[in-house]
Amino acid sequence: MTISRLPIVMVLTIAAAGGLAGCDKKSADAPQAQSQSQARAVSVVTIEARDIEGGLAASGALIPREDTAIFPQINGYRVAEVLVDEGMTVKAGQPLARLDDTLLRAQLAQQTAIAVQQSVAADRADAEAARVKGLDAKGILSQEQIDTRRYAAQSARAQAAAQAAAVNDVKTREGLMTIRAPYAGLVIERNVRPGDLSGGTNPWFRIAKNSQVELAADVGEDALDKIKVGAPVLVTLADGAKVQGSVRLVSPRVDAGTKLGRVKISLPVRSDIRAGGFASASFTGSTRSALAVPEPAVRYDADGAAVMVVGAGDKVIRAPVTTGQRGGGYVELITGPPAGSRVVQKAGTMLVPGDVVRPANPS
Repeated sequence: MTISRLPIVMVLTIAAAGGLAGCDKKSADAPQAQSQSQARAVSVVTIEARDIEGGLAASGALIPREDTAIFPQINGYRVAEVLVDEGMTVKAGQPLARLDDTLLRAQLAQQTAIAVQQSVAADRADAEAARVKGLDAKGILSQEQIDTRRYAAQSARAQAAAQAAAVNDVKTREGLMTIRAPYAGLVIERNVRPGDLSGGTNPWFRIAKNSQVELAADVGEDALDKIKVGAPVLVTLADGAKVQGSVRLVSPRVDAGTKLGRVKISLPVRSDIRAGGFASASFTGSTRSALAVPEPAVRYDADGAAVMVVGAGDKVIRAPVTTGQRGGGYVELITGPPAGSRVVQKAGTMLVPGDVVRPANPS
């Protein structure tokens, strides 16, 4: 009886072991099956070269389109009054400042009196010369006396003319005692005060013609040919305000040191566009090819910008990136994963590195 029971025990033991092995295999496969079933379906896109509309950008200084430095034209006179200040809009010919003309008015009165005397003397000399007219070779007066009267009349008339010119000179200087605006525009600089003495090398005023201020943007020489005169430009001011402008001029010269060329952009007349400020420009009429992804594919957190790359086994990996220009819904990747990498189209989706996803092409 003992011998007959032994095979039955062995059979039961083997069967039990086989059952346990089957259970272990099922329990090992369960997490993988569960992971695949719980994987989130996400849309993925491929990093590739794309044409970014308006992808060309530059920055520079805001400068007057045309401005004039205004100096006094006569030196040595005190400033009597200053009539305008920075930020004021002036008309052509409008007085900006006046000099003290007290001494000049006294000089004018003196020179005018002398001119009257010279004119009277010239008239007298003309009358004496007229009396000897036709008396040549008649023996009434010697030829020398006749010629003397004629030369005296000519000399007196010349002296009168010279004195009249002296009077005009003083009158001209009197007109320059008022400094006027050469054209209409915005006063962007004032460096004079009442009591100052006219002269020196610093301009008293600087005026932006017609109040026009434009952006002088510095652009790389490789991009200059892509910019056309009249092309639309979106300009961003220092405070974030957006202004629509247009290309007025593309410089034919490139700086030998920086390899940058200047592009001048016309802007509307606005009080928040100030000469000397800084602004950036996006040339919306141009396109540029660059590795790019849709803007939602870039996520921003405490560690900076990144994309969620779908790697081996459809696991998500966080890859830091450096972004560049934006346009047409895409953002340039200056640094980051190579071309051909698959990334989650909407990086804001609640994913963490290591998550398994079910990739799908965007609809």
